Amino acid sequence: MKDVDSKRKRGADGKVETYKARLVAKGYTQKEGIDYEETFSPVAMLKSIRILLSIAAHLDYEIWQMDVKTAFLNGRLEESIYMIQPEGFIAKGQEHRVCKLQRSIYGLKQASRSWNIRFDQAVKSFGFEQSIDEPCVYSKIKDGKVVFLILYVDDILIIGNDVGSLTLVKMWLTKQFQMKDLGEASYVLGIRIFRDRKNKMLALSQASYIEKILEKNRFLPDFVLIGLGAVDLQIKKGLAFWKALYV
Repeated sequence: MKDVDSKRKRGADGKVETYKARLVAKGYTQKEGIDYEETFSPVAMLKSIRILLSIAAHLDYEIWQMDVKTAFLNGRLEESIYMIQPEGFIAKGQEHRVCKLQRSIYGLKQASRSWNIRFDQAVKSFGFEQSIDEPCVYSKIKDGKVVFLILYVDDILIIGNDVGSLTLVKMWLTKQFQMKDLGEASYVLGIRIFRDRKNKMLALSQASYIEKILEKNRFLPDFVLIGLGAVDLQIKKGLAFWKALYV
C-alpha cells in the first residue's frame, strides 16, 4: 500500500510557506488486529498550554519553540507492514517484490501513536518526568532550574527559568530528532502570542483564524441563526470590517 500526498505547508500565521509532497501509506486499507492495534495518541490540552504560559509570564520564564521535521517517521512499528515499491524507485528484475516498513510512515493509522511513544521514551531517558494529569507535558527540576516541555503532535514549547538549561535541552532534542528551531514562541497552534515582559503580561490572539473563517464564509446569507438569536452579518470584500447585530 502506498500513495503520494501533496499539500501547502502554512506557517504559524496561516500563510503558505512551502509546497511539498511525500510518500504516504494507504491507511484506509489497514485491518484492525492485523496491521494495527491501538491508534489513540494524546496531545496537550489548550487549557494546559494557557496555564503554563500564564506561569511563564508571571515568573518571567523563557518561552521557546521548536518543530519536529517529519515527526511521524521517527515512530517504531510493532507490526509487520508491507507496501508496494514507490514509482521511480522500483528495482529492476525485482518488480514482484514489496517493501517491508522498518519505521512508521505518514498515512498509517498508528503513525501518530508510534511517534508519541517514541518521543515519550526519549524525553524520559533525558530526565524529564511526565505529568500525571497531562501526558504531553513534561518537567525537569534540578537545583532550582525549571524546564517544561509541552508537545502538541510535532510542535514543542520549551519553558523555563534558566537559559543554559533550555539550550542544553534544545541541543539534546536536535541530536535525537531532526528539529527546526523557531526561537522565542510567537505562535502556538495558530494562536499569536503577544508578550510584555517588562510588565509581566501575555496575551493570545486568534485574529488570523477569525479572518480565515470570515473569508471562508463570505457568501453567508444576510441572516444566520446562532443559538437562539438571529444575527445580521455585514461583510464587505477584503474583510475591511464586519459587524454582528443581535436581533
